[in-house]
Amino acid sequence: MSHTSSPVSALQTVEEATAPAGAQITAAFPAPPTDGIDLVGPFQIGFYGLAIGLGILAAYFVASRLWKSRGGQPENVFDALIWAVLLGIIGGRLYHVFTSPDAYFGEGGDLSLIPQVWLGGLGIVGAVALGSVGVWFACRRYGMKFGAFADALVPGVILAQAIGRWGNWFNQELYGGPTNLPWGLEIDTSQRHQAPPLGAGEDTLFHPTFLYESIWNLVGFILLIALYRRFAVKQGLLTWTYVAYYALGRFWVESLRVDEMTKSTQWIDIFGIEWRLNMWISVLLFVLALGMLIWLWTRRPRTEVALAEELEIYRPGQGPRGAEDHSLLLDTEDDGAASTTEEESTVSTTEEDTAASADVRPRDSEEADLSLHESDRASESSSPAEQDRPKS
Repeated sequence: MSHTSSPVSALQTVEEATAPAGAQITAAFPAPPTDGIDLVGPFQIGFYGLAIGLGILAAYFVASRLWKSRGGQPENVFDALIWAVLLGIIGGRLYHVFTSPDAYFGEGGDLSLIPQVWLGGLGIVGAVALGSVGVWFACRRYGMKFGAFADALVPGVILAQAIGRWGNWFNQELYGGPTNLPWGLEIDTSQRHQAPPLGAGEDTLFHPTFLYESIWNLVGFILLIALYRRFAVKQGLLTWTYVAYYALGRFWVESLRVDEMTKSTQWIDIFGIEWRLNMWISVLLFVLALGMLIWLWTRRPRTEVALAEELEIYRPGQGPRGAEDHSLLLDTEDDGAASTTEEESTVSTTEEDTAASADVRPRDSEEADLSLHESDRASESSSPAEQDRPKS
């Protein structure tokens, strides 16, 4: 992480880099043909909003597949995304407004611009932060474990960011400083665009930072998908891996940008190091994510039983999987134990009855045999003459 110059020296660098830029242009990343589609009257479909909407759809598709692969219900993703998107848009807009307050609260500011999201201005840090609150609320309501669900969600989130960044291209905003590289970005000044830095001319090319961040996020998407499928040892590890990865990329992208060079909250000096506000926030997020990754890794399950419990994605007694099935298993085991006890009791009773019957039968047989013998002896003691003698 290198030191970034002050606003004055940064503007001087722009002026110095601009002069030879036009003469050395050999190719360029083109400006967008338009920023939207005009409808009837003042209405317009902005490509900025379409890019964000397409990113949300992609996030929903990816998260549904990943959540289902762990045994979750796809409708959980839709329920959670409703909360995440609504709160995420609010959080992203609030972050932008309060970190770039001059256009709204400064001299000549216009408060009516605050709700006009389609003009651009969504801070991803605020969107993810407040969107996470929405996800947490949905998890509490529908019985999902927050760490498990967040792990299934973040690959789709970073893919949505990769797609949504192209909205900055359509709005011609958040580009970097001047460059002579073949993929330098052209700016069409006949369209709505961000004010170029001082000293920039019509032929000046700029770093397409939206493209850099989009590519960085696409690589991160592939990385997170691979980790999700092969490395599930602790819920939350993938989420904080996403935070660390994104913060690292956002830092170097921010170091290239030249938008709002003179805004009141842009430059923060700490220990003699003057960085843009978003660069400092990226550093803080990276340190926080690294600490969480270490902490979660030390708490990873170390037994088969603990790992099986970690893989459960619903809270006890809730959801189609999780401890509800575990309770059912326990009930089944209890029923099995009870059945075993009953069977043992029945067998014992049967054996006792059999033994008792065995004791009774010989005695009855002996008494019957004794009676028979006595009758035979009596009949044998009588002579034939006595048997034929008439009775008086």
